[in-house]
Amino acid sequence: MTTENTTDSYGLHQLLLPSSDGLYGEFGGKIGHPELAKAMEEIEVGFREIIKEDDFIAEMTRLRETYVGRPSPIFHARRLTEHCGGAQIYFKREDLNHTGAHKINHCLGEVLLAKKLGKTKVIAETGAGQHGVALATAAALMGLECEIHMGVVDIKKEHPNVSRMKILGAKIVPVSRGAGTLKEAVDSAFETYLSDLDNSMFAIGSALGPAPYPEIVSYFQSVVGREARTQFLETTGQLPNKVVACVGGGSNAIGIFSGFLGDTDVEKVGVEPAGEGLDTPNHAATMTLGIKGEIHGFKCYVLLDKEGEPAPVHSIASGLDYPGVGPQHSLLKDKNMATYESATDSECLDAFMALSRLEGIIPALETAHAIAYAMRVAKDMSPDETILVNLSGRGDKDIDFILDKVTL
Repeated sequence: MTTENTTDSYGLHQLLLPSSDGLYGEFGGKIGHPELAKAMEEIEVGFREIIKEDDFIAEMTRLRETYVGRPSPIFHARRLTEHCGGAQIYFKREDLNHTGAHKINHCLGEVLLAKKLGKTKVIAETGAGQHGVALATAAALMGLECEIHMGVVDIKKEHPNVSRMKILGAKIVPVSRGAGTLKEAVDSAFETYLSDLDNSMFAIGSALGPAPYPEIVSYFQSVVGREARTQFLETTGQLPNKVVACVGGGSNAIGIFSGFLGDTDVEKVGVEPAGEGLDTPNHAATMTLGIKGEIHGFKCYVLLDKEGEPAPVHSIASGLDYPGVGPQHSLLKDKNMATYESATDSECLDAFMALSRLEGIIPALETAHAIAYAMRVAKDMSPDETILVNLSGRGDKDIDFILDKVTL
């Protein structure tokens, strides 16, 4: 059964809105640290006010159209479809956004919010560097300082994005503790933020963390889903059979899913990293193998070690190697409103090369997980069926890493 999406005045589906306690069912929640809790309340109140202001709405509309380049188009991947056989594969081209990924959608909103709150600096974590680049871009546009915490492993892997952030004026803080990847970068960024709450705002990179961050990020990313639903109907005369997106924290997936949550016959599929295999410890398949737990001040599905701490995780894609996931995705899983699959590093590399060679589109390694799933299932579907993949980012940042992994 297909129905119109049920939204409130924010424009978000009701399932994506938290309770007064910041909960989505049993997931999410508000942070308990007194000083951080006060800062989170300031951000929440500011957010609820700003999204209703005519000046803010006009500015976001202007920037989306003239700076980001929205709406991003829907593209029918005819050669990839022919290669796979079966279902027709389409892409929502978020890779064509300014800065090359979906991250700019919420970064513009976060920096505008920081300015409204009188902050002079934004602080954030980044994994693959796409959020870091987008935040540094928005900060440069609006005249704010920007500090990005990034694991040393990811700095080495994603050095083109590191260079971009530096050119844009951001301060890069290398994080070498632990695995030196995304989780540790989040820890480090929160610690720095706690030391300067008056002048700075933490601008999170995905639809996760304590309230109000999942709501804020999903609100700004919902533009992807609204556009995609309208565009797909205009292009094909019907809705897609499957809407597919990669999932680490979950921002691009919740963005495109949000446009189809009222459509019960559209299958929403999140694709997470199986890494070197689900039968190995080297993966980040949180929704597939994780349990209900807590990380970074919120409740979600999480991968834990034997001591009950967030486990070390692995993915070929730096933006997906996080042991938790957004609370909205955790709720969608429990309500059977979205399914969560996985793709291995090897499948990801194959999909990366296939899209590059067949369609002339070099995708981000994160996005290649979703492409790998679409390629896997398309052959078992009818040519009359359709798959819409959120092509969440381009792969410029991954080129040097890829050249070390594949034979051209």
